[in-house]
Formats: sequence, C-alpha cells, structure tokens
Amino acid sequence: MLRQSLLAFRPSSRKKPAFNPTPSAWNTLRSIVDGGNSRALTTSSDDKDPNNNSDNVKKKLVWTVGKNPIVEQLWSMRHEEKERAKKTGGLDGASCDLTKSGGKIHIHRAPSHSETSIDYPFSTDELLMEGYKNPWGQMRFGRILEDLDALAGNIAFRHVAGNPLIVTAAVDRIRLRCRPTIGSDQRLSGKVTWVGRSSMEIRMKVEDTSNPNEDEREWLEAYFTFVARDPETNKAVPIAGLQPQTQEERAFFELGALKSAHKKKSRQKRFRIGEPLNEAMLAIDKEASELLKKSGALLSMPSLADPNTILMNDTEMQNAHIAQPQVRNMSNRIFGGFLMRRAFELAFSTAYMFGGDKPNFLEVDDISFDSPVDVGDLLIFKSRVLYTMPSGGNIGKYVADHQGMPLVIVEVDAWVVDPTKASAKISNHFYFTFALPNKSTCRTVLPGTLEDARRMASRMSDDREQASWG
Repeated sequence: MLRQSLLAFRPSSRKKPAFNPTPSAWNTLRSIVDGGNSRALTTSSDDKDPNNNSDNVKKKLVWTVGKNPIVEQLWSMRHEEKERAKKTGGLDGASCDLTKSGGKIHIHRAPSHSETSIDYPFSTDELLMEGYKNPWGQMRFGRILEDLDALAGNIAFRHVAGNPLIVTAAVDRIRLRCRPTIGSDQRLSGKVTWVGRSSMEIRMKVEDTSNPNEDEREWLEAYFTFVARDPETNKAVPIAGLQPQTQEERAFFELGALKSAHKKKSRQKRFRIGEPLNEAMLAIDKEASELLKKSGALLSMPSLADPNTILMNDTEMQNAHIAQPQVRNMSNRIFGGFLMRRAFELAFSTAYMFGGDKPNFLEVDDISFDSPVDVGDLLIFKSRVLYTMPSGGNIGKYVADHQGMPLVIVEVDAWVVDPTKASAKISNHFYFTFALPNKSTCRTVLPGTLEDARRMASRMSDDREQASWG
C-alpha cells in the first residue's frame, strides 16, 4: 500500500537554484580549450583575499586536482557550508525547530532544509559532456556514481547540527529507470528522507530537464545511508530529527523506517563462525545445499556436464590499484565515489567478458563501507559472476526494459592489502546487476564450494526481497 502511494506522486516540479560555482581549475582547462574565453583560477575572489592562507589553498587542491568538475563544485559548496557552521554552530533558526526535553535541546529539520541540486548543462557545455561520455557515446555511469557520493555528503552535512564527521555507511540501492541521452541537460538532486538516532537515509535522483513530460524526467534514483561521528572519539553522535511536511515526505519517511527494520532483520542471515544457525540462516543453508547439488557433474565430470553451466570461480577477474593522493576526499581518505567507479568498471568488464554482449547496467545494491582506505594503500578489486537469470527476471517495476533479457549479477570485493605485513582486509562489497540486451540466454553459474553456495543463496534471497519492494 505504501509503495502504491509513493508511485502516485509525480516528481516535484519545485525548482531550487542549482549551485553556481566559483571559477576553478576546471575553468583553467576550459580557457585553454575555448581559446581563452573562460575565466581562469587566478581570477577567483578567494585568491585575491589577503586573508586567504596556505591551509585553504591546500584544501582547495584536494577537491580540484584529479576530480571531475561536478565533484569539485559540490566539495567547494560543502567547504562553504562548513565555514558557516563554524560561525553559527550549525544552528539556523530559520531552518530548524528547537524543542527541549530532559534537559537537552532537540533539533528538528524539514526535508527541504537539506535539499540540494546541481545541473549538468550538457547541451551547451561540450567539455563537460565529454567527461561523461563512454566509448559508445552513452552516459559513463561510473562518473555519476562519483557525483552521487559527493552530493550525498553535502546533503548529510546540511542536515546535521554542528560540525561532526559524516561517513558513508552504505549505499542501499542505485537503479536506472531508463537509459539517458548524453546530450540532454541533466539535474542531480536529493534530500534527507529518514533519520534514526545517528544515521540518515538520503534519496537522490537524476532528471533529464529537457524532457517536456515531467513524469518521465527522472531516470535514476539512489538511496545512501550516512552516519555522524564525533571527530575526536569516532563514536556515533545524535543528529537532528526530521519533520516531514508533505504527504510525499511522510510516505518516504515511513518507507525509510521499514527499510531500516528490514536491514536489522537481514543481519540475522549472516553466517558467523561458532554461532548456532537461526531460522533465516537454516533457510539459506538449505537453498545453498540444493545449489551445490546441481554442481555435481560440473565438479566431477566436467566433459559430460551441461555446456550451458559454468563454475563461479571460472568467471573471476581482478585488478590492482595504488590509492593516489589525487583521489582523496575532504577527510584526506580515499573518496568513496572513486571506489564505486572502479568497482563498477570492473563489474561491467566482468559481465561483458562473461556474456559476450555489451551489458546494460540496471542497478547496484548493498554497497558496504567496512573499513576506510588511506592514501598509499594497495587496493585489490576482485569480481565474479555471483549468479545469473538466463531467461530474465523481475527486479522491480522502477527498472524499465529488462523483462526477458538475461540478467547477470556481479559481486565485487575491494581489499586493502599490505605486502610488508602480509595482511589483507575487506574495505567494500558491491553487487551489480546487468542485462544482456542482444542475447536470448546465457550460462547458468553454479557454486564450486559450500561457501560459494551460501554466498549465492544469500544474495538470491536478498534480491528477491528487494524486488518485492517495487
């Protein structure tokens, strides 16, 4: 019922002014390309400010060197917000409601307070458009993933009170409604839709602003979860409450609460060494055993097995990367959007190699941020086709044009390894779904071990439940 009420809402037509950035390093490059018609970095009012110190210059270098222009603009915007927060304590009487109980002051904000947007003028800015074009003249979704992470951070910071450390806890879901036209103007926007004690859910969307039909403008939606931490102790700290103002905002708030409860329930499915299996884990284990049975011929008599099957470990790919300072974030750690882009591009390549067809990206789910990545870390990205739906499947009504197409679900793990200590730890998990638009079927992936079977069964269960949300 709740999902139906959400579908009844049209995307809001109320337009908030998009961020108008100051000149930057990107303008310097543009001035060269355009023959000197654009202003360069040296014309910035900040550079003319006699009070501007070397620390501010160093901070600017973090969000200009090696960053795409949208991320650069968003981080410049967040820096301005941080400077204002230092002066006001993060309290804006015009945009928050203060209540007092139990001797403590409680702050409540409307979702509109955190609403933020930024425009992509692709129709008039050819240089910007080139940065978002893939080899086939379509949208490079890895770049959009970077922008989503940067915008989510801005939205989270606008909602919290004070100046805490805000951290990406998870990316719950990013999915495409349709495939965008690269030459059309786009708008990325979002706001906080649900909050807990120290965590918040942020919903973002990308719209084709040149589409005359407002109901068909939105082509991507994304849900991120952020948590606020004390910069000194790294412990979770309370954040401002949320006061939905409209029926649509109340519906999204209720949906966020349901999803939060569902996450807690999903944790019961995780297998832990030394702990007894609960009911949910027993169901996963049973499905895993059935999957492993199907692998018998492939494991023991590969020459006689069904040629349309393949073992999961035969689909694996990997690459390595040294975390460079040019991809650090405003906290001087590696930018989460960069990790998502690298994982996406490996997952795309894995699906391409597996299916023999240029895949269509449909969605990415349950990105976890288990441990931070620092400058200089050696990153190993490992991918595998986790399972397939050779005859197609349903991943929800939001995602269009996937019915009947073979679906390929790719898992990517990001590892931080230290060869000097012979140590390794997981930093991120990613789950991507692709369609093979020009194929009628694909191979069925089967597990080679019980661990692989449990991994496959657990993901299948999560995907079935998520599809039921719409």
